[in-house]
Amino acid sequence: MAALAELEPRARQILERERVVYEASNPRSREAFERSCRVLPGGVSRTLCYFPPFPCQTAYGEGCRVVDVDGHRRLDLFNCATTLILGHRPPVVVKAVEEQLGRGTAFQTNSGLETVLAEMLVDRVASVEQIRFTNSGSEGTQMAIRAARAFTGRPKVAKMEGGYHGTHDCVENSVRVPAGSGGPAEAPVAVAGSAGITPGVLNDVVIIPYNNLEAARRILAVHASDLACVIVEPILGSVGFVPAERDFLVGLHREATRLGIVFILDEVQSFRLDGGGAQKLFGIVPDLTCFGKIIGGGFPVGAFGGRRDIMALFNTATGGGSIPHAGTFNANPITMAAGIATLEQLTEPVYARLNRMGDGLRDRLKALGDRYSVPMYVSGIGSMFKIHFSAAPVRCYRDTLQSSSLIHTALFLFGLNRDVFLSEGGRCCLSVPIGDPELGEYLGVVEEFLAALTC
Repeated sequence: MAALAELEPRARQILERERVVYEASNPRSREAFERSCRVLPGGVSRTLCYFPPFPCQTAYGEGCRVVDVDGHRRLDLFNCATTLILGHRPPVVVKAVEEQLGRGTAFQTNSGLETVLAEMLVDRVASVEQIRFTNSGSEGTQMAIRAARAFTGRPKVAKMEGGYHGTHDCVENSVRVPAGSGGPAEAPVAVAGSAGITPGVLNDVVIIPYNNLEAARRILAVHASDLACVIVEPILGSVGFVPAERDFLVGLHREATRLGIVFILDEVQSFRLDGGGAQKLFGIVPDLTCFGKIIGGGFPVGAFGGRRDIMALFNTATGGGSIPHAGTFNANPITMAAGIATLEQLTEPVYARLNRMGDGLRDRLKALGDRYSVPMYVSGIGSMFKIHFSAAPVRCYRDTLQSSSLIHTALFLFGLNRDVFLSEGGRCCLSVPIGDPELGEYLGVVEEFLAALTC
């Protein structure tokens, strides 16, 4: 097995070569980016959308493909950050949206659609007794945390190192921690993930190492009297879809319950694994769950829900609601219509097929790494996966610091030039329109890259 240090000089050569090819073959995207930079800082409105030397500009999506302004038709293996589980422009969603457009785009009162989508989610997810909609997953986690603080009367929030729960202040911390900072691995400290986060915010954030139950128990015990909640993803998304080990997630849930700490499960991304969410697969019943992505059918959405006694804090109908929850476009009827149409398509056989494809793909990727003697660890579960160029398993954020980001950046640009779109960070997911030919197409690009890397 080759050492990563031995492969990186070759990866750098590939990266430089592919960059030249990309720049030459995407002149319209370059022009569009330069135009955007005059009015948008960095040329985009989402940090994740930028990659050097400049991002391609999408013209339209169709099924499992995206077509850019230069005419490149690429296999989409990121699906707008896991959102488009039915692919681009699925006819059933388009039809539902067109019908709702004919009735109206926004109302001050309940359109009835939010009730239907809420009923579908309450019916599918055993832990959710009541639910409220927002316009993003970030808003959903923000409101869930506020509810936990109001319910317990406690100020602090515990989150995982490397866990991403949106862009609001108390969770935009210790998501990307530079090597050598963040304190001991067994007792991490909160590190601001953005300028503008105050020391007061950091004082109310407790950091837990992922997949380390012993450390989690110690940390929760120390802060229990001040902790309103612990929020955790069952699949650590931004790190590369790293699943929680069952003993860790079940043990963390049990310990939070014992200490009277509200347990919030962030299923914004993992809800694509099963109709009942990842919580059904792990066999846990969280106090609150956060949703987003697929439940909006490709439109802006978020949600939070769970125990009736906690959600009662939002019940203005009785006069007892103590948490105001505004949002002009919450439960927008276009989003609700798209979400209903999407969930109607997501039957258990559909989930099972996607998950089987993901399991098989991870096995085939591992086999390619072995064949070319390249250190590769493939993380993921179900339809989500990522290649880590690492000689060791990846169980938590700090394990990713041993991976070679250079090699993956080279693979990313290599793929773009061969009409496969990944995320720059390497996270990938499957959509319903993908089949064996598309999987073969992707695997062929990976094999071509590994051959070039080791020649």
